[in-house]
Amino acid sequence: MRIVSLVPSATEMLFALGLDDHVVAVTHECDFPPAANALPRVTRDRLPAGLTAAEIDAAVKESTLRGESIYELDAELLHELQPNLIITQALCEVCAVSVEDVREVAEEIDSRPVVLSLDPHTLGEVLGSARTIAQATDAKDAAVELIREAAARIDRVRLLVRGARRPRVVALEWLDPPYAAGHWTPQMIAYGGGEDVLGLAGESSEEHAWEVVAAAEPDLVIVMPCGFDAEIAHREAEMHREELAALGAGEVIAVDGGAYFSRPGPRLIDGLELLAHLIHPELVPVSDELAAGAITVAL
Repeated sequence: MRIVSLVPSATEMLFALGLDDHVVAVTHECDFPPAANALPRVTRDRLPAGLTAAEIDAAVKESTLRGESIYELDAELLHELQPNLIITQALCEVCAVSVEDVREVAEEIDSRPVVLSLDPHTLGEVLGSARTIAQATDAKDAAVELIREAAARIDRVRLLVRGARRPRVVALEWLDPPYAAGHWTPQMIAYGGGEDVLGLAGESSEEHAWEVVAAAEPDLVIVMPCGFDAEIAHREAEMHREELAALGAGEVIAVDGGAYFSRPGPRLIDGLELLAHLIHPELVPVSDELAAGAITVAL
């Protein structure tokens, strides 16, 4: 089987299921696991480099209003690769080439590839994506093991924080303007022993004014800009130090959103463990490597 992944989270899932030998191409943003970097890229970014967070937000909104994607698909390379399966998503208009564009190109490829769209909104649905991929690739045993291990780690976290106080948490997946993280993130915060006071589990991320964020009276603010690592997240937080300080939270922490929160793949379980550690450091220990994915913001 020849598989093309048009979503970084799907690439991670394919590798986790042991299907890496079947992956013939990925997106320009697929950087994990490291072996994915050696594969051909079938997408490119239409946005110019060097934009600020506010400029990125404005460009994305403008493209969305025009019904255009911020990514371009290399249809010629797809024809050359002759895939049997193309995996994409329709969950986020910002995260991938539109499903309609992918299906239009797929219909013209001689191999007539199946187009599989993964659209999870919750942590359980993310794990369900493993089953979906497994059914399309005959990797059912690997999916069963992946889900079993993930479920065990989730249960471990929930047991560690059971009965503990539940701090008020705000997770911001963008700062200019501020967006409260939605989808699976509020659920992860709840599993980690906190109370998400702004985001809604299973719902889209939502833009808010800074005054609304402050009115939520968070004890802890997690800065997790979509697609950014911890260092860039920390830099973004430093640029908005005044607004973050005005929230009155006891602590503001920048995390590696790109690795552990933005992508609905296997590493969300690492993100859950990191969140639980940040919310309840006295109850949930994590490795030094995982802890390095979080940087405290000095206010």
